[in-house]
Amino acid sequence: MAKKGQKFRHYPFSLKMQAVQMRLQGVTKREVAERLGIHDVSRLKVWLRQYKLKGSEGLQDRRGGRKRPLQKDEYVRQLELENDVLKKW
Repeated sequence: MAKKGQKFRHYPFSLKMQAVQMRLQGVTKREVAERLGIHDVSRLKVWLRQYKLKGSEGLQDRRGGRKRPLQKDEYVRQLELENDVLKKW
């Protein structure tokens, strides 16, 4: 949980990939953090897990992205659900 006034660090994709590659080559987490200037060693564990699950896509920053537009059938389904809720109400 974040503490009041805490500053979060953001790391670029290239640094994350470099850190993951170093970990996969057998370099310790502490060494990787010291070499690349990563302040939170546990962050490496998260990046490695994301990389193993989703590949390089897992390391991309997805915050603030736009929602994709609804397709016609999805839009119709959403309206039908809204109508059902309103009828029951």
